[in-house]
Amino acid sequence: MARAARKGRAKGRLAPKRKSKASPRAGGRPSDRRLYLFPDGLLSGGAARAAVEARQARALAGGPLAFTHLQLIARDTKKREAEGFTLADFEHSIARQPAAVRAQLRERLDLLAASRPRFAGLAMDRPRIMGVINVTPDSFSDGGRFLDAGKAIAHGRALIDAGAEILDIGGESTRPGAEPVSAEEEIRRVVPVIAGLRDAGAAISIDTRHARVMAAAVAAGARIINDVTALTGDPDSLAAAAASGAGVVLMHMRGEPRTMQANPRYREAALDIYDYFAARLEAAEAAGLPRRRIAIDPGIGFGKSLAHNRDILSRLALLHGLGCPILLGVSRKSFIAKLSRGEDPAHRLAGSLAAALWGLKAGVQMIRVHDVAETAQAVAVWRALAAT
Repeated sequence: MARAARKGRAKGRLAPKRKSKASPRAGGRPSDRRLYLFPDGLLSGGAARAAVEARQARALAGGPLAFTHLQLIARDTKKREAEGFTLADFEHSIARQPAAVRAQLRERLDLLAASRPRFAGLAMDRPRIMGVINVTPDSFSDGGRFLDAGKAIAHGRALIDAGAEILDIGGESTRPGAEPVSAEEEIRRVVPVIAGLRDAGAAISIDTRHARVMAAAVAAGARIINDVTALTGDPDSLAAAAASGAGVVLMHMRGEPRTMQANPRYREAALDIYDYFAARLEAAEAAGLPRRRIAIDPGIGFGKSLAHNRDILSRLALLHGLGCPILLGVSRKSFIAKLSRGEDPAHRLAGSLAAALWGLKAGVQMIRVHDVAETAQAVAVWRALAAT
């Protein structure tokens, strides 16, 4: 189950994506341009363990995957450069860099490899399944089915029995074109459901962008705040999340639900999102919310075209360089239909599983899904095969 390194390897080095007169190794001050490390040559199972033991690889986010190669990417406002290395070659290369650049790159490498702390009480050493409960009349996949609190609670218990270890409860739809809901109405919808499931055996997550809802949900028993605006949608949300003691998921979204799919643009989606999270993590830490309580979600389908989604998914492992667990939500998303035959949300299970397993191959720690039983089976088989 190794992810092969890119073609063109010679003498233990990956071929660079592009040639240029200036190499990413040429340096300059860290402020001159931004540097990124993409872990490549991913291994699993016995191959990963053997390579780590032989010091030819490092564990990815503490394991169970490992990476044997690195792609160093550098960009400024005018250009982008990339070059690939084995780990040994990378160490030799950065030895020639200025001290500040060496320190920055070694810190990034250590963050790629470091074990993640427990998130909301859950160890991040194996994939965790987050089941979705939409207590809304208008969600894209199951609008109205669980608006009644009793039905939502029963559904949550069924998801736990099917294998969910986290339940993500939301009272406001954030599908493209969705209209906002008041905090009072959102609280009315979600708090009874949270209270009814707080002792059911799963960590409860509140899917909200409103500070008042965050506080009410945590008081009712939620252990995770999952915010599609990365704590930017409400001026009080950053302080509320910091004070809550809960784990926090910062998601990337371009724009807001009503308009986010109106011609979204990026210079380079995967790198732009990395930069966004780096800035949000800095803001969170400045507000008293430590990185150890934070997970990140690239927000597939939230203000992104099909090309943007594909770019982000192809370089998911880049986000490990931020040192946080990664939550991936691809379940029933429209990009699946666009890559297939235009299926409606109810007929996107196979594509959802394929995208979720792609995420696991990139080392994501949590996957947010609607179809818990089917995903749990797929994850169990993937883990068994990946362990060999």
